[in-house]
Amino acid sequence: MANPVQPVAPRSRRLALLAVLALGLMLFVWRLGSTGLVDETPPLFAASARAMAESGDWLIPQVNGLPRYDKPPLVYWLMAALYALPDQARWNPLGTWASSLPSALACVALMLLLCDTLLRHPQPGSRPPAVVAVTAALGFALSPLVLLWGRIGVSDAVFSALVAATLLLAWRTYAAGVGPWWPAWPVLGLAVLTKGPVAVVLFALTLLSFGWLQADLAGLRRRLRPLTGLALTALVALPWYGLALLREGRPYWDSFFGYHNLQRFTAVVNHHLQPWWFFVPVLVVASLPATPLLLLGLTRAIGPLALSWRRPAQPRPAAASLDRFAACWLLAVLLFFTLAATKLPSYWLPATPAAGVLIALACRSRFGSDDAAEPPDPAGRLAWSFSLLLALLLAAVFALAPLWVPLIQDPEMPTLPAELLARALLVPAALCLTAAALAGWMLRRRPVPIALLALQIPFALFVPTALLPCWSLGDQVRGLPVRTIAAAAGTLAKPGEPLAMVGILKPSLHYYSRRLVIYEGRWAGGLINLAERLRRERREGQKPSAAALQPTVLVVIDATTADEPYWQGLAPQELAREGLYRLWRVDRRRLEAREASLRAAGKRPDWHLPVPERY
Repeated sequence: MANPVQPVAPRSRRLALLAVLALGLMLFVWRLGSTGLVDETPPLFAASARAMAESGDWLIPQVNGLPRYDKPPLVYWLMAALYALPDQARWNPLGTWASSLPSALACVALMLLLCDTLLRHPQPGSRPPAVVAVTAALGFALSPLVLLWGRIGVSDAVFSALVAATLLLAWRTYAAGVGPWWPAWPVLGLAVLTKGPVAVVLFALTLLSFGWLQADLAGLRRRLRPLTGLALTALVALPWYGLALLREGRPYWDSFFGYHNLQRFTAVVNHHLQPWWFFVPVLVVASLPATPLLLLGLTRAIGPLALSWRRPAQPRPAAASLDRFAACWLLAVLLFFTLAATKLPSYWLPATPAAGVLIALACRSRFGSDDAAEPPDPAGRLAWSFSLLLALLLAAVFALAPLWVPLIQDPEMPTLPAELLARALLVPAALCLTAAALAGWMLRRRPVPIALLALQIPFALFVPTALLPCWSLGDQVRGLPVRTIAAAAGTLAKPGEPLAMVGILKPSLHYYSRRLVIYEGRWAGGLINLAERLRRERREGQKPSAAALQPTVLVVIDATTADEPYWQGLAPQELAREGLYRLWRVDRRRLEAREASLRAAGKRPDWHLPVPERY
């Protein structure tokens, strides 16, 4: 990698960025609004954002009559700005354009920033540098995690993009050596407004480890001015936190800081208990089929470690240190979330941009070839061969779908296996991955960035040809029945008649019915809770009522819950049936009689106990 890198010509830069933009729009925006909201979390974000736009209260999100304290407001503001646009029924009938577009555009914008960073700061040995820049953007975007979370309306994709933008801008400031010091800090403030102080922790861990490896903490401090920068971050983020605490007080403090930040890190919440090594297989899966290249890039970026705390590794010139910076970035995410008690696959998303950089920079030139000017690189050849083998293995898995698809057992999608096989939706996946492996093999003697791009392009075609059709089928089987029942509830409800859902709980029922929904679980106490909540619970949009004044309640119930003995014998009137779900009109006097018998058997209500994520 001793050869100097020539600046990228303006025309090549423009073409590379246009190519990345086109690929990003295909991967994340194409057919975005053709399917409904994916239960369970996206409908909560969508309903909160829509309520924000319709109510004019842009301070605290509200969902189903309750304040929603789980995340700061930036992602809600972005969604609400789209929900505030007119003619929603025409361009946003399923809610996914307004709720998911911020995630999709955040991924596209990050692809462009990754590409632009490598175009402005080509790394030593990058030949051709424009192709390396495009492969870095695709290395991020083609992560299975990014392809999924980049198309749903939650905060993860926006947060990851803002953290990545903060880190890339910080490295660019350091690499340039001159120019403004401040661009990263307001973006960090936006990240804090998206998911909280974890953004500052990841930023600090990355900079500290990078400065240590580079033996240049003083240089980083001079260029980035952290104390002044944190003040700028606070100026962006803290006003909203102050207003939220002023208006909501202790409940907001306990929920957001106590539960969603401190408790998630120190204790397991929502049964998300995982072993300490959980993110090792996540790292492997999240970069398939290029995981061997990621591991090669990570090893080489860190370099040989010396037995010295003052000089742990060989320092590199600032402008040539992007791979080392990306390695520290990825390891900071790995370390922090490994230490956290609660672990979810989505927590790995902030590391995926760093993985894209490492994959691209592992393939800067040739892994040895017939060119005598290039020394042999057996480790590179081995990593490349294993990546092609993994692509072929994935192709074989999809080609053998008739053997394993029938094993899928999901009570919410009982017909999915048969319909997947009948429509042959996984055949294009096998063809795309086979084509990717063959293209990579045929171009193995070309500069590796070109071969990597040849591997990535067929993999990108997997999204419109296989992933999106499968996603659409899943929506028809899993989401459409809930939307149909929601429409029936809106049409058939009597004036003032309450609506409940028991058993399988779908927040999308609240979103699509535009009704306050009382949610209760499958256990016998859920029936007691429902009867008592109708009499006593008060929240925005719901007033307590006696059975004599409001004699019936609409209940959406799934088939399994309906077969439970405590739901039998109530003589409900079935108004609609779709998929697993039934829409019942239940006489509240019969419901209260059943409640009394369950209480006599020792069952007790628990709806009044605090639940941090209740909706």
